[in-house]
Amino acid sequence: MNLLLAKVSPVMWFVAILWVFVALVLVLIVLIQKGKGGGLSGAFGGAGAGGLLGTKTGDFLTWVTISLAAMFLLLAIIMAKFFRPIPSEDFQTDTQQNQPYRPEEPPPGPPADNTGQE
Repeated sequence: MNLLLAKVSPVMWFVAILWVFVALVLVLIVLIQKGKGGGLSGAFGGAGAGGLLGTKTGDFLTWVTISLAAMFLLLAIIMAKFFRPIPSEDFQTDTQQNQPYRPEEPPPGPPADNTGQE
């Protein structure tokens, strides 16, 4: 199987990798937070993030969540706007083969009858 990937600039690859990293960290931060049900930290002993990391952890995690969500959206907008493939020789086709035949002169037809008789 021949899998051809689109060629894009290295900067856009960096942005895409950063976007995936931010998405994964955002998911983990949301899971750590204490919600109505106690969060994921409640499933591992019930101590919660407040007992392990301090009492102001909830405010800090909220701030980090908002920052990561804003970065995630900004990177998504940047990728949607500027993530354009670079033309490659593998994807280019011969333009002369794809164009329909258009003669410069009309094709020869039956000779016109100029005798005036109908």
